[in-house]
Amino acid sequence: MPHSKNFRVYFLLALLLILALVILLREHRPSILRPDLHLNAYISTSDGSLTVVDLASLRVINKIPVGPAISDLREHAKRPEIWGVSSAGGYVFVLNARKSQIIAKIAVGPSPLSLDFSSNGDRVYTTSAASDQLLAIDTASRSILGRARTGFEPVQARITPDQKFILVVNRRSSSLTIHDAGTLQPRAVIEVIPQPDEVAIVPDSSIAFVMSRSQNRLSVVDLRRAVLLADLELAGRPTQMLMKPDGGELYVISPEAHVLQVINTWTHEVGDTMLLGSAPASAVLREDASEMYVADRAAGRVFPVDIFNRRIGKPINVGAAPNAMRFDLPQSVAEPSMLLVVNESSGDLAVLRLRTDSLITLIPVGNTPQRLAVKLF
Repeated sequence: MPHSKNFRVYFLLALLLILALVILLREHRPSILRPDLHLNAYISTSDGSLTVVDLASLRVINKIPVGPAISDLREHAKRPEIWGVSSAGGYVFVLNARKSQIIAKIAVGPSPLSLDFSSNGDRVYTTSAASDQLLAIDTASRSILGRARTGFEPVQARITPDQKFILVVNRRSSSLTIHDAGTLQPRAVIEVIPQPDEVAIVPDSSIAFVMSRSQNRLSVVDLRRAVLLADLELAGRPTQMLMKPDGGELYVISPEAHVLQVINTWTHEVGDTMLLGSAPASAVLREDASEMYVADRAAGRVFPVDIFNRRIGKPINVGAAPNAMRFDLPQSVAEPSMLLVVNESSGDLAVLRLRTDSLITLIPVGNTPQRLAVKLF
């Protein structure tokens, strides 16, 4: 009789363990995934590799050598490909996500830094900062379609939402050049704040905001008239800009001032200022602009921010020097369930559950991880 009772107890414990495991796996695995679908994160590390993390099982499944100084990673919207830049190698690379293989390295010139795709994904634009050139690449043939001269030290190229123009940020000449998207030929040059780094464009392609990480000012450019409208004073030097999807507000992160500032894009005025931790450095915004997550590098935490009501939620501990962040699923495909945070100093990927704003796990990915891409295929 005691043996029979023991067997029943062991059986019930085993059944409960199996049920708990099933619930845990369902909690971690995005509901959109079928057995033939894959959802991976790609994280660049200081040894010139990409660490691949399976976001269903939450484990590292591959490490792929790519090249030195990976300065950007982007997902191709229509093909199972990850595109990136090796700034030290002087090339753009293409990774086949299904095969986990580098299938192309496209020489573009010294010191390329970033990428931007056309809306249909048939072209990608980059710059060669050391040779002062803008380049267009055909994403199907992976051949260079054209080159054009820019200002001195072009560090970023962004296509306007209407797909008509390419805006190039020229750091050394402190200018924004406007190029025709079809021919790449320059149309206008606008002087902006010193040492600009980044540009953000409103959805109707009428206004651009130019940021410099060395200045506590923000240049506002009228793209239709190709003139500088204003230089807005900020609370401190910024590290990132995020445009609200409807274009009504621009959010600017400033670590040295410990704030998130809101810019009214219609009136070109600085509005609300929110105090956010020790050194907020990067952020990610939901597609409906209801919520933002801001990473505090100094404190190793992420703050949920209710954008509608301007309220800051309870901070979430994630790791040392959190930087790049992404949601697990494209918001055009499905509601994301996880937030991914790259911790540069602790060398891991933090996975947060959005439903509860809590940490699920930390996944070691390698030394000094910096760039992050996510691909569903």
